[in-house]
Amino acid sequence: MTTTILAAVTGAFMLGDWWATWAKRQNVRTVTKPAALLFLIVVAVAIEPFVYTIRTWMVIGLALSLIGDVFLLGDSKATFIGGLVSFLLGHVVYVVAMQQAPRSVPWTIVGLVLVAVAIGTVGRRIVSGVGASGNRELVPAVIAYLVVISAMVVSAFGTAAPWAIIGAGLFYASDATLAWNRFIEERRFGPLAVMVTYHLGQAGLVAWLVTG
Repeated sequence: MTTTILAAVTGAFMLGDWWATWAKRQNVRTVTKPAALLFLIVVAVAIEPFVYTIRTWMVIGLALSLIGDVFLLGDSKATFIGGLVSFLLGHVVYVVAMQQAPRSVPWTIVGLVLVAVAIGTVGRRIVSGVGASGNRELVPAVIAYLVVISAMVVSAFGTAAPWAIIGAGLFYASDATLAWNRFIEERRFGPLAVMVTYHLGQAGLVAWLVTG
């Protein structure tokens, strides 16, 4: 019952943040955005996971994501870099967690193929867009982030666990949308799409802790 209530509160903050994102209510988002991840962390701590060591690593990854969320509440280059570094470290931790789960070679190959296609199409376009937007100094950091989050997605596929794959895939889509909207072409629905896929992606990864 307690976990259900915590999950409901988490969902309420996520919905509130989606509304605030669409309505451009930044003052509301200073509460809803970090609160959504904070309560998701509490949910991850409260549930009974299939492997406690994996949960420990995943909670650390969620905490780094929370720090990244706070950084990205700002709109400067410095806060963007802070958010990028926080999430990069978070993905490294997620990789460590997923590598401790049973591995599937066929599903790992599927992940590698899909990630290779994504990098060769959308990823390459994003890296070019970063340089063309006058942020050439960010190109190495963006490439490093692309490599790390791609490794996280491949690791998720390697678990052969549906929720891990769905969560990682949504996270991948979220970050691709954020980068596209920031460096290539800004769309009105872009920020909302980023947050919806991001929150659902993180929730999917937490669901994996229970389902295995």
